[in-house]
Amino acid sequence: MYIEQLYTNCLAEAAYYIESDGEAAIIDPIRETEPYTSLAQKRNATIKFIFETHFHADFVSGHIDLAKKVNAPIVYGPQAHTDYKVYNAADGEEFKLGKLTIKVLHTPGHTPESSCYLLLDENKKPHAVFTGDTLFVGDVGRPDLLDGVMTREELASMLYDSLNNKIKTLPNETIVYPAHGPGSACGKNIGKETFSTIGEQKKFNYALKDISREDFIAQVTEGILPPPSYFFEDARINKQGYTSVDQVLAASNRALTVQQFKEQLQRGALVLDTRKADDFEKGFIKGAINIGLNGQYAIWVGTLIDIRQPLLLVTDEGTEHESVLRLARVGYENVVGYLKGGIRSWDEPLDTVHSITPEQMKNEIQKDTEILDVRKPGEWNTSHLKDAQFVPLADFPKNIKPLNKHKQYIVHCGGGYRSMTAISIMKREGFTNLTNVYGGFTAMVNAGLEIETEVSLV
Repeated sequence: MYIEQLYTNCLAEAAYYIESDGEAAIIDPIRETEPYTSLAQKRNATIKFIFETHFHADFVSGHIDLAKKVNAPIVYGPQAHTDYKVYNAADGEEFKLGKLTIKVLHTPGHTPESSCYLLLDENKKPHAVFTGDTLFVGDVGRPDLLDGVMTREELASMLYDSLNNKIKTLPNETIVYPAHGPGSACGKNIGKETFSTIGEQKKFNYALKDISREDFIAQVTEGILPPPSYFFEDARINKQGYTSVDQVLAASNRALTVQQFKEQLQRGALVLDTRKADDFEKGFIKGAINIGLNGQYAIWVGTLIDIRQPLLLVTDEGTEHESVLRLARVGYENVVGYLKGGIRSWDEPLDTVHSITPEQMKNEIQKDTEILDVRKPGEWNTSHLKDAQFVPLADFPKNIKPLNKHKQYIVHCGGGYRSMTAISIMKREGFTNLTNVYGGFTAMVNAGLEIETEVSLV
């Protein structure tokens, strides 16, 4: 038996490679196929099955391209209706993989078709369960992605049954391998570990406690943030099918001269600058949005930029392909091209961002300068700077509409990545007096700035 978790930090997503006696199965592959075909080739194995736990909303799955390349079936559980050929397994159906057995557990709740895959060892004993978005470490999948078709309460009720009848009945030592880790918007507050056990989750996961159906529904549906708008488009793509990722990359990964770049800018394309915040602040094309490759780039693009928006990329030289590929993973295929030669080739004056240290910030606070905190609600609720205003980045630009565009604002996040994104959006929206804080909230705490810790959001 060989199991490997292939974790993609940019998506907070885990795919899985399972192998026995030269036969391999892939669970929830991301869009590019090379990681899976290369691993199978390296281990002299043949990919026999491609299992999908559900219709993913936060990324475009690689199942269709992979199935064509390795001539293996795509397996979904019950109630998965697609526009391409798949095998719909019955609840409880088993698949042989070498000496191992993979058993389908239909676990509706996150979505109606959601299924987990129970891995049985050579003696048919439960070894691990691949839970998709049904169960995470410390959390469960959000039940609100079918508004208009099913209510969140209806899905949460289904999830209650799935967890109690299919998941909690597994042996405590069974390893839990979820589809996502911390940072994913598929759960409310996913733990930092990327795997666990059934026993550990029974102890520490609020959703696996022995509570009534009513209390479970209330807890699971409370405090869910609105899903990023691209979720619904990605779910549609995964149901209906898509263009090969090789074709997408060939069309998008194009070097543009400065003149070609400007022509596309005039036609309404948006400049997405994928460099680090510290480099972006020193000089960037006016109107550009900064979402750096060094963070959860794809997730933030999906949260903040319309999936239909044509994009022009400014990248560090050598990262053009990666910038395009990560966008394709979340269904962003409308990339016109990238600036050849990077920012150094631009022939017009560049815009900049002013940044200060937390120590310098102390003087600004004494001047009653307004401070904007763009972190997530969970971070804000834990602690925040005294007298700061909460404007979470996930709801930009809506959250900044009430603000005075000519007033001075100091903007911060947790470490400096998101604040630069926020400032770039604000500058694009016409704000004229913005200051970034190096190191964000972490550095501010270390500098001894006054923090409030007891807070409740209305």
